[in-house]
Amino acid sequence: MAGMLYLVPTPIGNLGDISIRCRETLEAADFIAAEDTRVSIKLLNHLGIKKSLVSYFEHNKAQKGNIIVERILAGETCALVSDAGSPAISDPGEDLVRQCAEAGITVCAIPGPCAVITALSISGQSTGRFCFEGFLSTAKKSRREHLDSLKDEKRTMIFYEAPHKLLATLESMAEVFGGDRPISLCRELTKLHEEVVRTTLADAIQKYTEQPPKGEFVLVVAGAPEKEAETITEAVIIARLQELIDSGLSKKDAIKQTSTELSLPKNEVYDISLKL
Repeated sequence: MAGMLYLVPTPIGNLGDISIRCRETLEAADFIAAEDTRVSIKLLNHLGIKKSLVSYFEHNKAQKGNIIVERILAGETCALVSDAGSPAISDPGEDLVRQCAEAGITVCAIPGPCAVITALSISGQSTGRFCFEGFLSTAKKSRREHLDSLKDEKRTMIFYEAPHKLLATLESMAEVFGGDRPISLCRELTKLHEEVVRTTLADAIQKYTEQPPKGEFVLVVAGAPEKEAETITEAVIIARLQELIDSGLSKKDAIKQTSTELSLPKNEVYDISLKL
């Protein structure tokens, strides 16, 4: 009988955030797949748990994933953990989940610490709709392309960032979103020096130029503001109709095209066309 894969979230800073259910799952598992066994062994020692560990990270996931799946199919239960937070979120664990799903293995996710939700909840930004964008590329061109694709995104956007890349990321964001775009910079979440800076992109650049950033950041960026509806006057409609007719279109076709272009009812455009 096949075993199972459990996704076990680990503390993002405060060891006290490990839940009773997570602890019980780690104790009951036949083995633990860890992003960094050196990090995970510290947590297991803190919990007093001794368990077989298998390393599973970005550069060995192809080989180790097959081995883990084979062991689960043979009847063993595996607990997957990342260095911090929920495995499979911006994490190579997503590939193991996919492999298990394809092999018909049951995957169970245990709720727990997640930097995305923790940061969003204290950011002061809109939480009704949001999108998680993970880490931006270190390459300026790729980073800019990623941000350009979000230029008109109206949902709150969440990014992960390391301190040594923070300024470059903020500068790219300011170029695309504008320096007055609100941002909440959440640093060292759940740790002793937790800090939330609620400001604008321009002010954040100034702050971290003068004060080198320290610690891991979650950036919560406000979505694009709603654009004010453009007022379409009668003069605008007449001018467009005349332009189309002058270009060779019949009056009927000009009315149809103007109606489509300006998203107006055709009968409304027709009534105005009578004034030509």
